[in-house]
Amino acid sequence: MARTIHKLTALSANKTVAPGRYGDGAGLWLQVSPSLSKSWVFRYMLDGKAREMGLGPLRDVSLAEARAKAAECRKQLLGGTDPLHLRDEARIKLQLAAASDKTFKHCAESYIEAHRAGWKNPKHIDQWSNTLATYCHPSIGNLPVAAIDTARVLRVLEPIWTDKTETASRVRGRIEAILDWAAVRGYRQGLNPARWKGHLDQTLPKRSTVKKVRHHPALPYGQLATFVAALRTQEGLAARALEFTIYTVARTGESVNARWDEFDLENRVWTVPADRMKAKREHRVPLSKQAMTILAELAQQRQSEFVFPGRNVKKPLSNMAMLKTLERMKRDDLTSHGFRSSFRDWAAESTAYPPEVVEMALAHTISNKVEAAYRRGDLIGKRAQLMRDWGIFCATVRPEGVGNVVPINRTSDVPTNPIDNDHGNARAATN
Repeated sequence: MARTIHKLTALSANKTVAPGRYGDGAGLWLQVSPSLSKSWVFRYMLDGKAREMGLGPLRDVSLAEARAKAAECRKQLLGGTDPLHLRDEARIKLQLAAASDKTFKHCAESYIEAHRAGWKNPKHIDQWSNTLATYCHPSIGNLPVAAIDTARVLRVLEPIWTDKTETASRVRGRIEAILDWAAVRGYRQGLNPARWKGHLDQTLPKRSTVKKVRHHPALPYGQLATFVAALRTQEGLAARALEFTIYTVARTGESVNARWDEFDLENRVWTVPADRMKAKREHRVPLSKQAMTILAELAQQRQSEFVFPGRNVKKPLSNMAMLKTLERMKRDDLTSHGFRSSFRDWAAESTAYPPEVVEMALAHTISNKVEAAYRRGDLIGKRAQLMRDWGIFCATVRPEGVGNVVPINRTSDVPTNPIDNDHGNARAATN
């Protein structure tokens, strides 16, 4: 009767050269590839599915050693354990042991470096580094990334979740991204303990129930001219930067980083490059008489490529400089960004300009993709009229509560040039 096990011999295994599989019995097979390389394979059934597990090449594993490995696999199967699963677990443990020196801080730094090229705004990189250094590294930075669990994530988040909900939410997202990156690299395994849905949302209250989203404080537009008059009495470059930002309804970063070579003073247009715009699209800003006056004043003392240089003239004014000006004016209830809301309210309630002209003045992205595809121009002519009226409104103190309704079909006070042509004196001063 033919043997059911130990069918092969060491000699036959070495001499076999035809490609194929040769059974030794009890699930052990010698596999000869088309390239004539030889290896041992253990084949078995589990849950009705055929599986196989490599046991090593013949040159490294003898017939006797292959039989011993196959016997161990059969014992594991009798115990209800999948030998492939056990081997994978052992391999992962070895990888994690080798990666024990990979701390959370090391992985965070590596993650930031890996994504640096994709983050166009240096401020974004700084925000990542600063929030991690402030909230994460003191408690989990020096821990092996494989040891970060839910309890340690909560140790970071719980102290700031109520008082600094927005910041805490961003920190959570950054921890989650870093741990996902570490898992892909083989430095940790298992579910991400910083994930929100179906995990931390069962422990931490939703942001919306903790604290409502706080919008930038905005000055009622009826009080704007009085505020601008007070601002005009303030000395210093930061005050001029804030005034310029109000007249151009620009974002803070767009203003403080403005360079002289971005301005076409002849045609009274400021072109903000795409890399400094939120929507990553170049934005042309028509300059009102009031904005041109500020540029004329600054041009007389120009000493930098920046219109609003910092103490180091090779660098721009700090983003915080305008807030400091507001604090000195005892108006720390306002933010520079909030004046964009004042402008929007004024345009909607006191003028007849179409919403799309106003939105384009604010450099907002068109959410409707079809409309965006057909809108090729930037409405510069209409926006020049809008900014002219805005400049006049900001510079004219009126009795409180009195506004001005601006018809869009007037012609008597609109110059032929689509860019406002009443800035001759200011332009001459800048040339």
